[in-house]
Amino acid sequence: MAASDMPRREFLTESTAALGGLTPGLLVTEQPQPVAGRPLSVVCVGAHPDDPESGCGGTLARYAASGHRVTNIYLTRGEAGISGKSHQEAAAIRTAECEAACKILGVKPLFAGQTDGATEVNRDRAKALATLLSEQEPDVVFTHWPIDTHPDHQAASLLTIRAYLGSARRFLLYFFEVNSGSQTLGFAPTAYVDIPATRAKKKEALFAHHSQNGEQIYRQHHEIMETFRGRELGVAAAEAFAQLARDSRQGRLPGF
Repeated sequence: MAASDMPRREFLTESTAALGGLTPGLLVTEQPQPVAGRPLSVVCVGAHPDDPESGCGGTLARYAASGHRVTNIYLTRGEAGISGKSHQEAAAIRTAECEAACKILGVKPLFAGQTDGATEVNRDRAKALATLLSEQEPDVVFTHWPIDTHPDHQAASLLTIRAYLGSARRFLLYFFEVNSGSQTLGFAPTAYVDIPATRAKKKEALFAHHSQNGEQIYRQHHEIMETFRGRELGVAAAEAFAQLARDSRQGRLPGF
């Protein structure tokens, strides 16, 4: 059967599966499934409070609702994110918002101890994040797309990539988008998750970030992205991801 004759969702399922190595739960509408009879450990590394929620909150909520262990690691506490507030005051406000959002999603928050607007990518920071990540014994990790206009997003992504490359425990690494075409540049999805069932939770979690005008940001940016990715998938709303593959059978250039 030619691709043009296949139903859209069937075609996307076949195409995504052909990429290989995708974890359960990232194949179109499949629910995350336990590996070898145990729940998955799912970790999302974001630069600031509200980044994991905006980038893949619907997916994280689906994992949590299916009984998997989900953890958000925040590189910073958003210290520079509230105009007119000191770093200490902003950190307290945004940490509380973050904890409320994580409770809505069913996710555990952890903080990596860096400072908003002054994140570092060096050997010590890489080792610290790798240790924190390793303690979660992850099966699946999400983080920012590395080509992003925000330096803190770049730092979160690069530090996670270093942890991935140096990890003795094999896990699958996926990048999420936060605002494609504005912050997230050149993003090319290889996997989708449909989120109509958890879209309301994602919105509620984002709206918990009152200091960041979460509701306005959602309406202006993320709702549009979810609808667009949903159209690509053939559902009402979806989140998109790009996998970083370490398998030598994947990602071969034409002619090799």
